[in-house]
Amino acid sequence: MFQIVGFMKTDRRNFIKKAGMVAGGIYIIPRHVMGRGYTAPSDKLNIACIGVGGKGQSDCSNVWDNGKNNIVAIADVDWNRGKAAAEKFPNAKKYTDYRKLFEAESKNIDAVTISTPDHQHAIIAMDAMSLGKHVYLQKPLTHDIHEARMLTEAASKYQVVTQMGNQVLPEEARHNL
Repeated sequence: MFQIVGFMKTDRRNFIKKAGMVAGGIYIIPRHVMGRGYTAPSDKLNIACIGVGGKGQSDCSNVWDNGKNNIVAIADVDWNRGKAAAEKFPNAKKYTDYRKLFEAESKNIDAVTISTPDHQHAIIAMDAMSLGKHVYLQKPLTHDIHEARMLTEAASKYQVVTQMGNQVLPEEARHNL
């Protein structure tokens, strides 16, 4: 046992524990100290976007939300259609196969957007959920009720949040078409 000025007599284990708590407290700064509107890196989601041509490009931009989240990886089989997303997110890793994206990036992502052709929606969503990733999926969610039930069960089993995108024009806009 030893004594340090300002501390009661303590053993080595308690001293290290207390010193660690003090040191850790220096690095944990409340958000309000950083200023209004500041988003701490730990408050950002790391997102992968699968299918980034057409509607997928706007989905990717919307979840990025002007930098409130990170787009860390994007996948598309046709980079001619996905070119705009690739240019908008130059730091995102690019893949042509979503399975390779999941294999390489699963530890780096929190959520996935899926805006691929309809027949792939349920398969990719199931793969993402089985990795514990939250999913935003364009409509149609599935081709049949069985697939929808499977995804519902998977979301519950893996405790992930899922959402299906469905863009509906306001009543006024439909009349102006």
